[in-house]
Amino acid sequence: MSLESDEKGVILIVDDNPDTLDLLFFVLSDSDFTVLMANSGKSALQAVEEAHPDLILLDVMMPGIDGFEICRRLKANESSQDIPVIFMTSLSDTDDKVKGFNVGAVDYITKPIQEEVLKARITTHLTIRKLNRSLVEQNKRLQEEIRERHQKEQELRLSNQAIAASSDGIVIADARKPDMPITYVNPAFERLTGYEAQEVIGKNCRFLQGKDTDQPGLDELREAIREGKGCKVILSNYRKNGTLFWNELSISPIYDADGNLTHFVGIQSDITERKVAQEALHYQQEQTENLLLNILPGPIAERLKLEPSTIADSFEEVTVLFADLVGFTEFSSRRSAKQLVEVLNVIFSAFDQLVEKHGLEKIKTIGDAYMVVAGLPTPRADHASAIAQMALDMQQVLTKINVQTDESFSMRIGINSGSVVAGVIGLKKFSYDLWGDTVNTASRMESLGIPGTIQVTAETYERLRNEFLFEERGVISVKGKGEMTTYLLKARKTAIFDRKLG
Repeated sequence: MSLESDEKGVILIVDDNPDTLDLLFFVLSDSDFTVLMANSGKSALQAVEEAHPDLILLDVMMPGIDGFEICRRLKANESSQDIPVIFMTSLSDTDDKVKGFNVGAVDYITKPIQEEVLKARITTHLTIRKLNRSLVEQNKRLQEEIRERHQKEQELRLSNQAIAASSDGIVIADARKPDMPITYVNPAFERLTGYEAQEVIGKNCRFLQGKDTDQPGLDELREAIREGKGCKVILSNYRKNGTLFWNELSISPIYDADGNLTHFVGIQSDITERKVAQEALHYQQEQTENLLLNILPGPIAERLKLEPSTIADSFEEVTVLFADLVGFTEFSSRRSAKQLVEVLNVIFSAFDQLVEKHGLEKIKTIGDAYMVVAGLPTPRADHASAIAQMALDMQQVLTKINVQTDESFSMRIGINSGSVVAGVIGLKKFSYDLWGDTVNTASRMESLGIPGTIQVTAETYERLRNEFLFEERGVISVKGKGEMTTYLLKARKTAIFDRKLG
C-alpha cells in the first residue's frame, strides 16, 4: 500500500508500550490514516518489508533493537531508505536528537506527544515525500518522451528518402535572383504551413518568420546562403492562420556543371512537439536545481552535480550557532497546528533573511530550534563576528515579532568556534550537515543557556572580545567537557558607542 493508493497515507507505529500504540492508533485512525503497529524492532522491520508504509513513527528506547538501529537498517536498505522516519521519545538531550538526525530521521517528537503537532508534522513530511516522488517521476517521463521523439525522428531520416521527402516540406528557391524567390513547394509544405503553392511561388521564404526577425538561427542561415553552403537551423515560423510552429530547416546548395550556384533546396520539419517537450524538460530541470539549492549550499550543489559522490570537507575555522525558542511547547499546546506552523514560518523566515543578509549558511531547523554556521563552505576570516551579529539581530527580530503577534517568545542562543567536518549525507533526500566537538559544544551552549541571552564559549569570546561587549557568566558544568567558563554576548561595542553619542 502506498500514498498513491491511500490519500491520507499508511503510517507504521513502532513502540513497545501498548498504551502508546493504542493511543496513537486511535488518534491517527480517527484522522483517516491507515495505521499499522509493531511492538518490537524485529516486527517493525518485517512490517516495513511487507507493507512498505509511507511514514514511520519510531520509539527510540526499546528492548532488543532500539530505534536508532532500526532507522540505520531502514536507511541502508534501498527499498525502504526513502520512507520518512519520525522519532518519538521522552529523551530531550540535544545529543540524542543529533544522533537521531544523523541516522536518517526527518523529525524528532518529544513525549508526551501533542496530538495536533503530531498530525501537522506527519502531514508535512508525507506532502514533502509525495512532491519529491512526483518531481522524480515527471522528470523521468519527460526524458523518456524526448528519447522516444529523437528515436522516431532518427528512424524517419534513415527510412526511404522518397517517403521522407513526402512527409517533410520541400522548398526550392532560385539563388540566381536577388531575392531568392520560391520556384517549387511540395504538398507536405502546403500541409505544414497552410499556404497553397500558388500563394508562395515567386516569394521569399521570409514571410514565414512573421515579426520574429531577430532569431539566432536566421544569422546562421543568412551566412550560409551568402557563402553558398548548407546548414541546419531551428526557426520559429507562422502558418497562414497565424499559429506558431517550430521549423527545423535544412538547406543544401545546388550548382550547375560550371560550378555556379543556381538553387537552394530546403527541407522543413515541424518539431513543435519536440521543442515543447524540451522546454518542459528544461523547466523541470530548473525546478529540480532550485529545489537542490534550497536544500544545499550553492557551491555544494554545483559539486554534487559535477561529482555525484560523497562530499566531505574539513574546516579549521568556523563558528556555529544554535537557537531554541523558550516555552514553545507550552505555546503549541494552546494553538492549532495551522497557527503553530504559521508562527514558526514567520520567525524562521525572518531568520532566513538574516542568514542571507550576513552571508551565512543555514544548516537546518530541528522542531523549534535553528542552526546556522559561518565560515563554510566558503571560508571567511570574520566568521565569529558574522555569527555574533546574526545572534544580536535574531534577538531584535524576535522582539518585533512579539509585538506583531502579541506573544512573549524568547530564545536561548549558544555559539562556539573551532573546526568541523561538513558533508552531504543521504542517497535520495540530500542533507548538508556538520559534525565534531565544535558542533556539540555549541549545542551545549544553547541547551545550558539562560532564556533571552546569547551564551558563547571562551574560544568565541577570545575572537570577539575587542569588537563586542560581553558579561562573564562564570564556570558551568558541561556534559562531556567538564567545567567551562562561558560568556554572555551583549552588544557590538560600536553600537554602544553610537547610542552614547546619540
